[in-house]
Amino acid sequence: MTKLNIYLNFAGNTEEAFNFYRSVFGGEFTSLVRFREMPMEGVNIPKEDENKIMHIRLPVGKEDLLMASDILESLGMKLTQGNNVHISVHPESKEEADRIFNALSDGGTIEMPIADQIWGDYYGSLKDKFGVQWMVIYTYPKGEK
Repeated sequence: MTKLNIYLNFAGNTEEAFNFYRSVFGGEFTSLVRFREMPMEGVNIPKEDENKIMHIRLPVGKEDLLMASDILESLGMKLTQGNNVHISVHPESKEEADRIFNALSDGGTIEMPIADQIWGDYYGSLKDKFGVQWMVIYTYPKGEK
């Protein structure tokens, strides 16, 4: 079966962002590679960028991964944040939806407060303090609501 994972890029604060996400979702990083640890032939990483994150992976739930890296302007890369990506989180309970939504919105901007919606789900959306957009959706089991 096809599986989708989320890969994010940050402008030098990947480690801070992922420590925050780990505090929200729990778990441990299954990969954390710094630029200094992965030399690339013909590429000189400036000293100030050596400790930045080349790749990080955090399992979320049973099968999903949240991954990211820092974009290095010193290598000619440029991060452009936009509104073209939302991460959709589907917790197993309404209480867990509230916990995740409240934790992610700390220091961020709520777009739509989490609440029962006309289409039947318990839903809210926000932009976290790192500029990443999230949708938290709990779908009630049939007959529960």
